[in-house]
Amino acid sequence: MSRTLLLMRHAKAEDGFGVADFDRALSEKGRKQAERVGHLLTERGYAPDHVICSSAKRTGQTLEGVLGTMGLSPEVDHTEAAYLAGPESLLELVTFVDPEVRTLLVVGHNPTIAQVAASFVGHQALAAFSPATVAAVELDVEWLYAAPGTGTGQILN
Repeated sequence: MSRTLLLMRHAKAEDGFGVADFDRALSEKGRKQAERVGHLLTERGYAPDHVICSSAKRTGQTLEGVLGTMGLSPEVDHTEAAYLAGPESLLELVTFVDPEVRTLLVVGHNPTIAQVAASFVGHQALAAFSPATVAAVELDVEWLYAAPGTGTGQILN
């Protein structure tokens, strides 16, 4: 049974002058990017039934724009662990997802999101992961065993 892992970098955030990084909000451009990703995922037939989202303000706002456009309300885990995670830690969060979940969306930050995507898609992902970029990875294993080499993917936008 195939599982789909969607890896998304948050949309464009404001510069955040005088604001803590964690509290940076999306810019107007970022809000539009999030909506475009929602349309893109819908057009491609992706419908996440679970989400892991960094608890930073800009990732939550990105997710809100994506899901609002898609008209979906899956279970969402907002976690500071995704904000602070390196690639191995982020994949570890994935391994705890309920095996019944078929499509998982992870909304996070660079360089971690690009590094995890590159481990499935190839090193071109490192340069291609600008704000609001999404990679789709088709896993051949349960979430518990998600790791580089257990699936193949592509950058969607």
